[in-house]
Amino acid sequence: MDQIYRIRGVHARIPAAPHELKDRVTPVEKSIVLCHLGVPDIDADKWFLTIDGMVEKPSVLTFEQLKQFPFSEVESFHQCAGSPLNPDYPTQRICNVVWGGALLKDILARSKVQPAARFLWSSGADEGVLAETVCPTYMKDLPIDRIGEDVLVAYEMNGKPLLPEHGYPARLVVPGYYGTNSVKWLRRLELCSGRASGPFTTKWYNDAVYAEDGLPTGETQPVWAVAPQSIIVWPGPDAKIKAGDKQEIWGWAWADEGVDQVVLSTDGGSWFTAALEERTQRGWQRFSIDWVAPRPGKFSIVSRARSGRGNVQPLEGRRNAVFSVDIEAI
Repeated sequence: MDQIYRIRGVHARIPAAPHELKDRVTPVEKSIVLCHLGVPDIDADKWFLTIDGMVEKPSVLTFEQLKQFPFSEVESFHQCAGSPLNPDYPTQRICNVVWGGALLKDILARSKVQPAARFLWSSGADEGVLAETVCPTYMKDLPIDRIGEDVLVAYEMNGKPLLPEHGYPARLVVPGYYGTNSVKWLRRLELCSGRASGPFTTKWYNDAVYAEDGLPTGETQPVWAVAPQSIIVWPGPDAKIKAGDKQEIWGWAWADEGVDQVVLSTDGGSWFTAALEERTQRGWQRFSIDWVAPRPGKFSIVSRARSGRGNVQPLEGRRNAVFSVDIEAI
């Protein structure tokens, strides 16, 4: 039977702007929505998840069986990788939420994954056409060694059941990976020896690899782990502050492996190190610095994060390029 849809085709909701993201945990209504092929209308009582491929015991789980696994929660930033048709444009589409559901490792343990399996393919219930390309299903993959301790088959978001546009009744959640990898309306998990062959892994969501001199090598890599990025929450765009008064500049920074430094500039040349909190689970990290505008006039404040592995936000030309906000001191 054909899948019934609430919405067909690309469906997106612009999330809260950076200066609106004042809460550590982002309300659901301010969180990212990006559905490439539409929003399926799924009855949880009829939902099922097939687990097959390179496993000793293929299985099918109902929603009630899924909920019988031990419940786990993880706080994690959740970032959209941006449009697959314009991959280098920095969107700053970010939120920080608490996912709840069953650990993927517990689910797969019952099926006994074969030692030769190297990748997990995940498929959703959605299908359709994107940019004139027929997509039989929305399929992604991830290396099997990423399953770890925190990948979920989630059915809650911020303590409540998922909304249809967020993948109801159940979705994959891969903390620290771009949201494109967290397949919504999850229907199948397949263990395989190689990577998935669908358009969302071959045609789209592959980044250029850059050498140390910043030039592309000609190779590509999957859009998996989130690169270091940051946003400034306060001051907001076009804010007016009083010259000579101390102001707290603050915002959020994040990366798959965590962030160990954030620097800011207010003059286009000098960089100052901000105070940075430790990371909680996979959540974003707050940074702040006290600053006094030395004179009346306009300023552009720039934030730049460095990950725990030493990767630094580029100044331009990449999806994680530095963030800036223009303000005026009066």
